[in-house]
Formats: sequence, C-alpha cells, structure tokens
Amino acid sequence: MEAVLTRRDLNRATLARQHLLERTTRSAVDVVSHLAGMQAQAQAPFPPYFGLWSRVDGFTAEELVDLLESRTVVRCSLQRGTVHLVTAADALWLRPLLAPLYERFVRVSPATAGRLDGVDLDALAAAGRTLLDDDPLTLAEFGRALAPTWPDRDPRALGHAVPLLTPLVQVPPRALWGRSGPPRLAPLETWVGAPLDPDLAVDDLVLRYLAAFGPASVLDAQRWAGLAFLGETFERLRPRLVTFRDEDGRELFDLPDAPRPGGDAGAPIRLVAAYDDLLLGHADRTRIYDVEHQRRLIPVNAVIPATVLVDGFVDGTWTWAATRSRAEVTITPFSLWPRRVRADVEAEARHLLARAAPEVPAHEVHVTEPA
Repeated sequence: MEAVLTRRDLNRATLARQHLLERTTRSAVDVVSHLAGMQAQAQAPFPPYFGLWSRVDGFTAEELVDLLESRTVVRCSLQRGTVHLVTAADALWLRPLLAPLYERFVRVSPATAGRLDGVDLDALAAAGRTLLDDDPLTLAEFGRALAPTWPDRDPRALGHAVPLLTPLVQVPPRALWGRSGPPRLAPLETWVGAPLDPDLAVDDLVLRYLAAFGPASVLDAQRWAGLAFLGETFERLRPRLVTFRDEDGRELFDLPDAPRPGGDAGAPIRLVAAYDDLLLGHADRTRIYDVEHQRRLIPVNAVIPATVLVDGFVDGTWTWAATRSRAEVTITPFSLWPRRVRADVEAEARHLLARAAPEVPAHEVHVTEPA
C-alpha cells in the first residue's frame, strides 16, 4: 500500500526542494538551474532577485547582473507561456520542448487570435528573425517593421506573434538591478552563441520538475509546464520513481532520493518573491496556501503578489519600495500574528533590506493590520 503524505508533509518536502527550509550556499546559477527557471514576468523584471535572496545565503544583486551580462542566464518565455529567468543551457532545450504550447498561443492569445488567419506563419517568423540580424527590437518595433509586408494586418498582432513563433530572449539592460530598460528581444541561439537542443526528451522535463517541486501528480506537472498529456511520460518513468498518495487519494510521484523531511520539520519565516513558481508550480496548491486565500493570491489580472510564509504556509503579502535615502518593506498579514511571529517576520524583512539596499541609509519595516 502506498504511503499517504499529509498536506504538511508535502509542504515541507516542497520547501526543502525550493531551498526555503534552509538557505543554500550553492551559487545563484546552480539554484536557477535546479529550479528549472524562475518566473520573471515580462513586465516585472526583478522578482528573481528577491527569489534568490530568500534562497541563497550571501547572494548579491551583482551576482545575477554578472550572469545576465555574461549571457550565462537569460530571460526567455518558457513554462506556461511566461517569461522565466533560466540558464542559457536550459533555455536551449526547454524552448523547443515547449514549442507546442507557443503554437497554440498563436491561435488563442488575445493579441493574435483570429488576426493572422491566412498569414504564412513560417514566413512571418523568418521575417522577424531577419529584422533581428541588426539589433534587438521591442514588440512595438517588430509590429511597425513588419506592417509594410502585411499591410492588411494588425501591426500589434504581427509583433506579438514573432516571439511565439521563434525563440527569443529579453536582453540587458532589461532586468539589471538598478538600471533595467524596455524589453528588447534577440534570437536565443544568436544571443547565447549555441544552437537549440531539441534532443532532450520530455522525460528530462518531468525529472527536473520533480527534483524542484515533488512529490507531485501528473496534473501538477502539466500545470507547471503548460503542457498536456504528460501521463504517458510518468508511466514510462514509473520504474525510476516512487509513488505516494495525498490525503484525497491522488497519486503522487517523486524521485527516490529526494528530500522529504516530514510535516514535523520546522519552517522558518520566508519572504517569497512576487510571481514565484512556489505558488504556481502545482495544480493543487493547498500545500502552500489555504483555499480561502486563492482570490487574493491568484487574482483575475494575474498579478501574483509577494508572500510571507509562516510555518511554511502563506499567511500574508509584502511590498518593497526604495529611494536613495530610504528603503522599506510593508507587510500585510492574513491573520493576527503572535508577538514572536511578528518579530521573526520583521527580522526577515530587515535581512532582505540589508541585502537589497545595502547602500541606502534608512531601512524601515511596517506591519499593517491583518487584511
């Protein structure tokens, strides 16, 4: 009979894989690779910095800046159709593997659906790549440059289609801490100086997912990746995996030697970044937050807030703001915290401020009334 893992068991196992039970001394690039990428969001370039501060002991913003400028890591649309910070090596095999997801997006995305009927999509992709031979472009610049070739089409739809049809990356200064810039796009292969690697199988994707998010169900993996029909892959891998059941009887798969510390393991306070895959990596997210918090954590507008973990589960949100003279974290609890918990949350916020804004003279932490 398969062992049953409780909600707390799953919580602690996931936090251990995510380096949120204990900060790791591994390098930032190793952690990005282990997580198979960190959601970065097209219009929110900085969450991965906060995600690494919550996971990596001694991480500095300059470390990630160096990785971006050296093209060791890139910002590329991958899982679920969202921009992720990934290693260049992972981008080269993940993007071809996820190509079916992007082919579907051309048909269903609000920016392109029904607006490109009759357009030769291969020709459109080739034209987009040709435009990038000279310099990176924004989506709006793509649209304006492609409009003369397809004058009867919406330039916005043309511009949005190119990143769906061909692997592109957002290039620096986008997402450089303290600088940034508009999202300009360049071909993935050209930018990293290596060809796409379509030879890695979906098996590799599932194994990487379990290493960072397991134990998990087939549906969990499908939701994280944005791919359907992974059941056959799990069945093929079954001899290499161990299986469990959750409290509702769902079958869960895992790597035999992956950490599963048990529900009694302690979990420190952590400030989790906005858009963090911790909140988005499963179909059943009750291992991370209560169902009653669904609407405020995963709203209709898809703006995923930064969250506070108390005893391993989401029990609040936080925001950050900084000027040259002051940096502050504002925390909004979901429940009334005991004095000890509040003190630990404030200490973790000050830890974050010391790393995110070491040059700013004044650091402040504000805790509001429960929302």
